[in-house]
Amino acid sequence: MESQTLTSFIMWCTIINGGLFVFWILFYMAFPDLVYRVQTKFFPMTKERFDIVFYCFLGVFKVFFIFFNVTPYIALLILEQS
Repeated sequence: MESQTLTSFIMWCTIINGGLFVFWILFYMAFPDLVYRVQTKFFPMTKERFDIVFYCFLGVFKVFFIFFNVTPYIALLILEQS
């Protein structure tokens, strides 16, 4: 696989995953009660515990997003310029 193809693939992965991350944050900020009601039908828990679980999920997703999308994309951009 050519480096330009790989760079393009990682770029689109970064855009899509970044968009999902922003969407989840904005949706939760706009409709926290709806998200809580829908999710607790599958996994019953208190509102306080749900907030902690959701916050941890966003934190873990952000770390994986940076580690597996942003960092490889930046590294590929650096390699293509040298």
